[in-house]
Amino acid sequence: MSLYWLWDVLGWADVLDIALMAFLIYRAIEIMRGTRAFQSVVGLAAVMLLYLASEKLGLLTIRWLLDKFFVYIVLTVIILFQRDIRLGLARAGGRLFPRLSTATDLSMLEDLVKASFSLASRRIGALIVIERAASLDDWVEPATRLDARISQELLLALFHPTSPLHDGAIVVQKGRLAAAQVYLPLTQSKEVSRMLGTRHRAALGLTEETDAVVVIVSEERGTVSIVQEGRITPCRDANELRSRLQGILQPGRADRTPAPAKAGS
Repeated sequence: MSLYWLWDVLGWADVLDIALMAFLIYRAIEIMRGTRAFQSVVGLAAVMLLYLASEKLGLLTIRWLLDKFFVYIVLTVIILFQRDIRLGLARAGGRLFPRLSTATDLSMLEDLVKASFSLASRRIGALIVIERAASLDDWVEPATRLDARISQELLLALFHPTSPLHDGAIVVQKGRLAAAQVYLPLTQSKEVSRMLGTRHRAALGLTEETDAVVVIVSEERGTVSIVQEGRITPCRDANELRSRLQGILQPGRADRTPAPAKAGS
């Protein structure tokens, strides 16, 4: 049977409407993939299919029960998965409206990279958080406010064991050091290795809730890692850390910017 009759029924507005809806559904699935909310959406889809089957087959008891269930489903999803929804919206906003790169950002990143590996060589732990699209004000407000220009010397001084501000994390907002002694939420995931310390659990906890990027310096192992979206990626040297940070924060420049010499070379 020919499908040409569809063109007589559908207009350009209908085609555009269907295409936009398909794109939005695809993007929503892509953003939620890997979160707890995604598994719940799959479960809800199964319940919806069961509801349609009960209506088709005349299963009145199941249909009545599911009717009562759907009355509260929206409120239940919002309450149970508010963190996943917030993270998904933050990811979507970050991809639709990427931050503009500036010369100041490049200078800031270079100081951050050099300080990270300088701290690692001395076995001094550090936790450096870089804000992206999602606001970190909830964690910055109760911390020690600084609003200072980022430099290698300042970072080394802040994380030195004798510094009164060395405990907790520092947060970078809009290219400036916004606060120190910031205490981050610890991950609740049961899949996290018991070998990981508080710094790693805090970095995972924050990146599970927001789109922030976290640099961890381990005092036990003298290593540097980058954490994003609940995933830890070790960095072998300053060039790798620099490349990864530029790829995340300045994707347009990551492949064009020549890598400076390694710190300490």
